[in-house]
Amino acid sequence: MKHSSIKNIITIQHPESVHHTNGMIGSWTDWDLTDNGIQQAENIAHNLKSEIEGREFSIYSSSLKRAKQTAEIIGKRLNIPTRQTDSLRERSLGKAIGKSVQWLKENIENEENTIYDKCFSDAESRFNVWQRLLPFYNEILYNNEENMIIVSHGDTLSIFNVMWLGLDVAMLNEIGLYGVSGGVSLLHQTANGKRVIKRLSDTSYMKAYKH
Repeated sequence: MKHSSIKNIITIQHPESVHHTNGMIGSWTDWDLTDNGIQQAENIAHNLKSEIEGREFSIYSSSLKRAKQTAEIIGKRLNIPTRQTDSLRERSLGKAIGKSVQWLKENIENEENTIYDKCFSDAESRFNVWQRLLPFYNEILYNNEENMIIVSHGDTLSIFNVMWLGLDVAMLNEIGLYGVSGGVSLLHQTANGKRVIKRLSDTSYMKAYKH
């Protein structure tokens, strides 16, 4: 289906979460942001506000706490309600949820060599995440919203980036478009449907601002 309209999508990888500091798995364990992560989110919100002032945005976020908290901080600063969706959750690692990174390394059932591989029998593969994300992606691509903010997680956003460039899911076996914690990416679609990534995981938005 050919449908082109201008889109400006800002994606944000949630900043520092408790699992970044304690050696535990992120995945679907519902970690909070650390105090440092809360401040990073405040800085992102402030710096974004000065950049997008005067334009109307909507905010979508993963339903996991660390992303929800980030979105709510940004939504409060920008006076925008946030909408949560399970589609934007991080990849489920099955029985590793709630365990440490060390436990995962010692107990992993399968090496992940392709997008179809699962580290545990009850985990999601990256292909599973693609399938989970695709209906949300199509919804925002064809809705009437021009400006959107999406708050999610590293692996999920790396998959979103590949979708955005119109690449086939199999390309995830060949390339990676990863960001870092707190990184902000700016995606744009022109009126004739050309897709651009203007910035990929820009961490300067986390820098402190002067009150």
